[in-house]
Amino acid sequence: MRLLQYNNDGDFSLTEFFESGIPNYAILSHRWGAEEVTFKDLTEGTSKGKAGYRKIQFCGEQARRDGLQYFWVDTCCIDKSNAVELQEAINSMFRWYRDATKGGTTGNKVSLERQICEIIGITVKALRGCPLSDFSVAERMSWAANRETYRQEDMAYSLLGIFDVNMPLIYSEGKDKALQRLREEIDKASKGFKREDFSVAFSLSDVSDVEHFVARKTELLEMHNSLNGDGSRRVVVLHGLGGIGKTQLSAAYAKRHKDSYSGIFWLNIKDEDSLKQSFAKVAKQISREHSSASRLNNVDTKENLDGVVDVVKAWLSLPGNTRWLLIYDNYDNPKFPGNMDPAAVDIQKFLPESYQGSIVITTRSSQVRFGHSIQIRKLRDMRDSIEILSNASRREGLRIDPDAIQLAKELDGLPLALATAGAYLDQVAISLSDYLRRYKESWVQLQESSPEPSSMQGKEKACGPEHTSTLDAVNNLGSFYKSQSKLVEAEQMYQRALQGFEKAWGPEHTLTLDTVNNLGLLYAHQGKLVEAEQMHQRALQGFEKAWGPEHTSTLAPVYNLGILSTHQGKLVEAEQMYQRALQGYEKALGADNIITYIPALNAIWGLGSLFELQADITEARTMYSKALIGYEKVVGPDHPRSQSLRDKLHALDTVMENRALVEVEDSVNNPQGGPSHLGAEETTSKSKRNKLFRKLGFK
Repeated sequence: MRLLQYNNDGDFSLTEFFESGIPNYAILSHRWGAEEVTFKDLTEGTSKGKAGYRKIQFCGEQARRDGLQYFWVDTCCIDKSNAVELQEAINSMFRWYRDATKGGTTGNKVSLERQICEIIGITVKALRGCPLSDFSVAERMSWAANRETYRQEDMAYSLLGIFDVNMPLIYSEGKDKALQRLREEIDKASKGFKREDFSVAFSLSDVSDVEHFVARKTELLEMHNSLNGDGSRRVVVLHGLGGIGKTQLSAAYAKRHKDSYSGIFWLNIKDEDSLKQSFAKVAKQISREHSSASRLNNVDTKENLDGVVDVVKAWLSLPGNTRWLLIYDNYDNPKFPGNMDPAAVDIQKFLPESYQGSIVITTRSSQVRFGHSIQIRKLRDMRDSIEILSNASRREGLRIDPDAIQLAKELDGLPLALATAGAYLDQVAISLSDYLRRYKESWVQLQESSPEPSSMQGKEKACGPEHTSTLDAVNNLGSFYKSQSKLVEAEQMYQRALQGFEKAWGPEHTLTLDTVNNLGLLYAHQGKLVEAEQMHQRALQGFEKAWGPEHTSTLAPVYNLGILSTHQGKLVEAEQMYQRALQGYEKALGADNIITYIPALNAIWGLGSLFELQADITEARTMYSKALIGYEKVVGPDHPRSQSLRDKLHALDTVMENRALVEVEDSVNNPQGGPSHLGAEETTSKSKRNKLFRKLGFK
């Protein structure tokens, strides 16, 4: 990529950069006119006499005002006489525009949002950075419907980046042929070869769907990255508490990416009977659209359910049938050694034999250990909880309603609880304040009637004190007591759950390790730092063995150890933990996505706090600034975290100003200065740090 630089003499120079070393740059978005400056004009020194030279001057001056050294203009930064370079540039153009640093002239994307949408015909969601995969092919095509291009083929070529496809440029082929080739490439990328031979109409008729799905952007991205491939077998396991939103997340993924699959089939795997009935429905779906599938048409879907399962699996295993998606929902009673429940299901018996296609499994059990595992946690952003309440209750203005905010806090980020409360508010004429009062009164009565919530008592009575369902309730009760600052009671519950899980599952099971991690957090909150470190180290070693060293679940205790080491004054160890967490998140999600992933932002904030403790104000400010950008994107500029970071940055700016005054005074009093004594170990540490930060785009 060539970039222009405004020299001190008022002239311009071109510098070529490769992908790994491209600096921050501005970009000129404009419409071509007469006498545009070309690459040849710049290199031969004949550019100043052209009318288009004023555009380049304007862009360079604006870039300077925005604090940028480099800028890019499409007319003169590409050697269009070189066919190979032109091909590469057009295929990279979308990415170059996307990655450019945003500057300001008469306005920015936010202040001009309405005008941009009206003129271009693009939706607000797309303008605000919603993933392009959220929009259908037809909708993305419509964005260029009224576009005028200098070369007619560019109507097609300008859309390559929007659809993330590549194709050879053939100027003189005409607009229609170029668009036809573009559609063929889009079809290949999104549907795969032979897709039409196995396509089945998309339907989620058996799924209780929500009209407005809220949050979970990071999980959706992680699912897409894990399932996206060449048609070979990909598996994602979504595990978490009941009511946490696993089913709705799967449905949202299916709707978002339906164009990527030849068929999407939903299977209820709560027990074998339900699963076989689901296979029978799938068989009918397929046979309706593929009458030539003789085995499917000949099998009795009422009397021979085992036969139905076999023929559906065989159809999904046919050569070329690689683009389907199977969703196994409610796999909460998996069969594995130690589970003596006769109703437990062995999912392996119900998977297609051929190593192809994509599979999503939802389960409450972390024992399901094949494929890429994603733990679904409570909603962290209060605005997401409020949005679920608002959508389900069909009431407006809840974001600024103190009763709605308090109710959302009480329901603790659990999507099912929020949706249930919202549905009740939709059906019953009751104010939020009255509902909140009744909710609190009911909860107090429940606590007063028993030293332990009735849900746990019911589990204990039905299943026994050592059953895993009881232990789940005990563990959840520990979390509840911690949220109420009842730390002694919380510790008792966690200890009971831990002893039970160790006996039921063993000391290295992931459910056991989750409770170990909870105890570590509790001990740290109590100031028991030695005990906290023991728990976090045990959780880390166990997760490394279960999931691997770079899995996102493994990185949670890594981050916790970073915090703990900071509190213990072990600053070198703390930095190592934070850096390891960031490297892991970068590998799992990609460098472009960690800035919108809360656990990664927490690690960036942790590094900022660490550098501030070390009086490295410049590095601290860099980390806080990056964290602030991310939090403002995810939780908004008015969130307490965003405000706290702005306060920290303001305080650091004051420190830097005071330090600058002291340095000026010192330079006057000691003009010779002094040597810098930097040890080899510190040099190596800073070198590793800088390498990581450059990779993540922090420098």
